Amino acid sequence: MATRQTPMLGILFLLCWTATIQAEYMKYKDPNQPVNVRVKDLLKRMTLAEKIGQMTQIEREVSTPQVLKDYFIGSILSGGGSVPSPRASAKDWVDMIYKFQKVCLSTRLGIPMIYGIDAVHGNNNVYNATIFPHNIGLGATRDPDLVKKIGVATALEIRATGIPYAFAPCIAVCRDPRWGRCFESYSEDHRVVQAMTQIILGLQGDVPANYTKKFPYVAGKNNVAACAKHFVGDGGTHKGINENDTLVDFSGLLRIHMPAYYDSIKMGVSTVMLSFSSWKGVKMHAHRFLVTDFLKKKLGFKGFVISDWTGIDKLTTPTKANYTYSVEKSINAGLDMVMVPDDYLGFINNLTTLVNAKVIPKSRINDAVRRILRVKFAMGLFENPLPDYSLVDQLGKKEHRELSREAVRKSLVLLKNGKSSKKPLLPLPKKAGKILVAGSHADNLGYQCGGWTIEWHGSSGNITVGTTILEAVRATVDPSTKVVFSENPDAGFVKSNNFSYAIVVVGEPSYSETAGDSLNLTIPEPGPSTIQSVCGAVKCVVVIISGRPVVIEPYVPSMDALVAAWLPGSEGQGVADVLFGDFGFTGKLPRTWFKSVDQLPMNVGDENYDPLFPFGFGLTTKPRSTVMGL
Repeated sequence: MATRQTPMLGILFLLCWTATIQAEYMKYKDPNQPVNVRVKDLLKRMTLAEKIGQMTQIEREVSTPQVLKDYFIGSILSGGGSVPSPRASAKDWVDMIYKFQKVCLSTRLGIPMIYGIDAVHGNNNVYNATIFPHNIGLGATRDPDLVKKIGVATALEIRATGIPYAFAPCIAVCRDPRWGRCFESYSEDHRVVQAMTQIILGLQGDVPANYTKKFPYVAGKNNVAACAKHFVGDGGTHKGINENDTLVDFSGLLRIHMPAYYDSIKMGVSTVMLSFSSWKGVKMHAHRFLVTDFLKKKLGFKGFVISDWTGIDKLTTPTKANYTYSVEKSINAGLDMVMVPDDYLGFINNLTTLVNAKVIPKSRINDAVRRILRVKFAMGLFENPLPDYSLVDQLGKKEHRELSREAVRKSLVLLKNGKSSKKPLLPLPKKAGKILVAGSHADNLGYQCGGWTIEWHGSSGNITVGTTILEAVRATVDPSTKVVFSENPDAGFVKSNNFSYAIVVVGEPSYSETAGDSLNLTIPEPGPSTIQSVCGAVKCVVVIISGRPVVIEPYVPSMDALVAAWLPGSEGQGVADVLFGDFGFTGKLPRTWFKSVDQLPMNVGDENYDPLFPFGFGLTTKPRSTVMGL
């Protein structure tokens, strides 16, 4: 009897063991399964708390291990200037993100978090990163292939710090330079902005021919998830006031502000960030028609929609006056992930209560989480959740700095060259007895880089690694040429020194967002005084460092040459390359340059179009070697 029971027991054991193995098989952990199958499998295993956790993005400063575990946090971010430590190395960043991710992976379902950062002109929060020209300068290049290469380099420098998600690009169409974010816009013309969406393919990778259309796509570990922002109409607010109302009608919204989103979605952009602004009085963070009906349903966007920083708080006046209302309106409008960033308890508790009370349907929560998981699976975050230490040497690498230098050269717009066309001043001779470099921006790397550099608003001085324009001039001229720097010389000093010529570099201080809103668009003193003192006494080229056109009409007659250099970033050598003729001027205005702010808003195609320099204007020069026949 015992001999007959032994094989039966073995068979029973085998059957139980097989059933256990089958029960333990989780499709969401199988990389061979299609993304939608994995998403569906994981979604059905999740509790409401785990789902809401995925919808919550919190600042790194509040991301304790206990918080990450207890609330199943789905995303962490660094706000502007939020770093592991001052001048943190790439390894310091990777160490921090590695620790965060290990905690998230230890939760019940092991869902990795996604870390995001505002890498809007290079990995600009990070010390020693390559800082590329801001978007307005890239728009002046008219070179989508160059911008795509910048996307590739930026993605690599983001990954060098262990980060897989960039809140970029900004595809706003700035229609009024009084807007403090105008430098984040490639152009006032949507066609230029559309062309520059090539940066998405650089960041995320080229979409394969057989890939599902409008599905989020990230090629691999050297690429990052991108974010098209800020949906929609942020560049068209009344009087250029940040976060204001965009008054254009629906056809205008579609014709001017929407086209770049069509292109971004076709390129598989992973996420879309909502704008702080309103359209016809309704805040975008609560605009169900535009977010759900149009973006998700009409355009077929399959990635996730993310809020801007405390974006839902601003649905009431004063801010956060009725937070429950803000959570309800934004989530029901179609918002998927909320950049809280600090009050995670308030958000999670309110959202949980609203779902349990059936004010927000569970189907809306499932849609949000399905989209978030879709991006995480599509970008390979489940297979490669931990940062790659082997990439730390990619931060600020020489090849990237050379690419940025090229971008600077191509972004410069020559607005005037000589007081008569027969006597051009540029290119400047490298060999001269003595030359003057003057101006508040000539030796100021922080001003040269502008906002969103190391700090949210940027800063003044040697804030990171790079080359100032003064340093570039000294490195470019003949060794026998004496370079004298005086930030704000008086006319007497200039006249008494017998300079061969002067380079005056002035412009705006660094700023971002509302802090940059300006109704007068004047260059602050001593910029105008420096122009008048220097250009009244010696031949001069004035280089304007600014995030937009500024008031220069009164000073143009005194200048021999005028260059719009925008916000060139860390590689000031690119400015000297063109001033001294190693390369020619090729840039074209991405924006109309007004005579007076009284003309604003004024854009190409307007009925009464009377600019100082029209959209698309830009004088050209040939490299000195071509001129000399070498």
